[in-house]
Amino acid sequence: MTSRSKRLSTLFLLAILLISSAGIRIFFETGPALAKEISEQENWAGKPQPHTQTSSDDTPPNFQEMLTAFREREAAIEQREMEIADRVHALEIAETAIDQKLAALIVAEENLKQTLTLADGASEGDLTRLTTVYEQMKPKDSAALFEQMDPEFAAGFLARMQPDAAAAVMAGLEPNTAYTISVVMAGKNANVPTE
Repeated sequence: MTSRSKRLSTLFLLAILLISSAGIRIFFETGPALAKEISEQENWAGKPQPHTQTSSDDTPPNFQEMLTAFREREAAIEQREMEIADRVHALEIAETAIDQKLAALIVAEENLKQTLTLADGASEGDLTRLTTVYEQMKPKDSAALFEQMDPEFAAGFLARMQPDAAAAVMAGLEPNTAYTISVVMAGKNANVPTE
């Protein structure tokens, strides 16, 4: 069951309870009044009536008050029903807007994933081509380039190269540079858990 249907069913149940409450009040409050009215009519039934038309004096004094109270309650119930209908409508509009925004976010996320996948693939392709170029260069020329590189950057390329090509490049490096690159390469996986 979706949150929208839960909200609608809750509001519908609330409306039914309010209407039922009003019906029960009307039933229990009008019952005694009607019984009194019937009783009075039965008492008057045996006696001759002076007038054929009923006057306003024949109605019980609290009948008008009860009628006014019923009308006020009915108006209050109608007002509550309109407020509930307005709230339900507002919830439907808000839920539609949320659904649209959520759908737009899902589409944007999928587009971003595709873009990142393309970018990662392009970067990986570039690194692979450059690594191949370094492997195919003369070790002396590659070593001169690796001397100029940042040790972490150089270590990344050497780790991707074929072991014999990487060894030839390392052999052509200055001892301090070769040592620094070796430390970087060894330290990359030092913190990886073994278990």
